[in-house]
Amino acid sequence: MLLWLLVFPSLHLLVLDARRRQTIARGLVQKLFRLFVSWMRLLGLLTYEIRGEERLKRQGLLILANHPTLIDVVFLIGMVRNADCVVKSGLATNLSTRGAVRATGYISNTQGGELIQSCAGSLSRGGNLVIFPEGTRTRLGEPLRLQRGAAQIALRAHTDITPVFIRCEPAGLMKGQPWWQIASQRLHFTICVGEDIAIAPFAVGSGGETALAARRLTEYLTEYFSKKRGWDASVRTRDQATAD
Repeated sequence: MLLWLLVFPSLHLLVLDARRRQTIARGLVQKLFRLFVSWMRLLGLLTYEIRGEERLKRQGLLILANHPTLIDVVFLIGMVRNADCVVKSGLATNLSTRGAVRATGYISNTQGGELIQSCAGSLSRGGNLVIFPEGTRTRLGEPLRLQRGAAQIALRAHTDITPVFIRCEPAGLMKGQPWWQIASQRLHFTICVGEDIAIAPFAVGSGGETALAARRLTEYLTEYFSKKRGWDASVRTRDQATAD
């Protein structure tokens, strides 16, 4: 807590160069999150395995992940160097977190129309952008619902997607589930970093119409993550069409 309240705000006084300050702050957050996960494992609260982690050792990645638990972002930012992300506006104004958000240069979700431009700019500067296309944690037993913003960022930034699928067994720390309701057995996280998803076919196949390309890419991503999770997105889409 002292780091969040004292160290991060102090970086603005100690490090005048904004880019260097941002690099230092993001490095600190990465180390803190890695330490948190290590302590959780040491205490016997969770175990984890990571597959394909070497794919995250690059720069300028657009990392899209499903969002089953409260600590998904902790795992991912702890794994990725120079990680950037989109944060809720409340974190930018909260006394205990605003110093860190400001120092790291994380992108606030209050930017409206400038949000996509800010995300594209982060990627062009070599940042690794972590985004959860669902926008919020998945509810147990509900299908995935991806927003189109992530696809629009990929298309406008001309950046292929690095998909990450996260599974937690047994289900825990999900939306609508109090964090203190701990499962009877320790949580096991499996984090799979998939092969990059090329965006060019979606852009070319849509005749240069970004909105159409974003819709098709979002449909593809929904099916991709749903199959990983065990849902059949195509059946759900047909059911919705019948209901309409």
